[in-house]
Amino acid sequence: MGFKDYYKILGVEPTADDKEIKAAYRKLARKYHPDVSKEKDAEAKFKDASEAYEALKSADKRAEYDELRKYGQHGQPFQGPPGWQSRGGFGGGGGGGGEDFSDFFSSIFGSRGDAFGGGQRRPAGRKGQDVEMQLSVFLEETLSTESKQISFQVPQYDASGRHVSNTTKSLNVKIPAGVVNGERIRLKGQGAPGVGGGANGDLYLIVKFAPHPKFEVDGENLIINLPLAPWELALGAEVAVPTLTGKINLKVPAGSQNGQRMRAKGHGLLNKAGQRGFLYVQLKAVMPPAGNDEVKALWQELAQKAAFNPREQF
Repeated sequence: MGFKDYYKILGVEPTADDKEIKAAYRKLARKYHPDVSKEKDAEAKFKDASEAYEALKSADKRAEYDELRKYGQHGQPFQGPPGWQSRGGFGGGGGGGGEDFSDFFSSIFGSRGDAFGGGQRRPAGRKGQDVEMQLSVFLEETLSTESKQISFQVPQYDASGRHVSNTTKSLNVKIPAGVVNGERIRLKGQGAPGVGGGANGDLYLIVKFAPHPKFEVDGENLIINLPLAPWELALGAEVAVPTLTGKINLKVPAGSQNGQRMRAKGHGLLNKAGQRGFLYVQLKAVMPPAGNDEVKALWQELAQKAAFNPREQF
């Protein structure tokens, strides 16, 4: 089953509002309508545009599609994220008559009758309770392609809808590229089971970045304090600086100032486009401990020869 990027099909950005989406669909419908169009593959393109509009015109459907879109690429095979379950109805026709939408559309929204509210109906019943949990994520895990195992409590109900127990459920989930602190990730159908044939509830994961001993997070960028001796700031130095994936050598220019920032491109966090932000290295002067008389004499000699008043403009 191939993934369909409905925004690409309509020729609009994912940030497009309802008015832009409707206008784009009408333009394509006029261009490719089989009754009037002489374009090659007009019928197929008309069906694609109609399907894309059906998926994006409803706020609920659009939100559901947007959750899955981050896991697929247009025209590529689509498996869905961990915990995602197809709704089935492939090629079912839905009892509504007329043309059917693709297997991809049906896997998300069910048959055409289900999507339009006619023909085939969902079983009567009550949707299961949604479950929400905080997902603690280390900064290093945001760069990993490996799955993370989670466990959570799911309420169980009897046929009358009365809560009878909780069960522990485990899943392997993949941290989406570009995830941000506080982001809410929906895993469809992984919540409590429905009552009386109703659909399962959903699982919502609230991402919480675990504090890091070295890095502060600023959007897609990271900040680290680099301790330097006064003479390293004055004379310059080449220093090994930690990153999330190893160490880099940073050249500190002679005459650098305490609090000055340098930046290393591509050593921050991933963003939604799959690019990494900056690592900002903040220079921090650290005074050595009080030395012996010889060391103090050298400091006194430096003070006399430098003739520097840091409070001249104070």
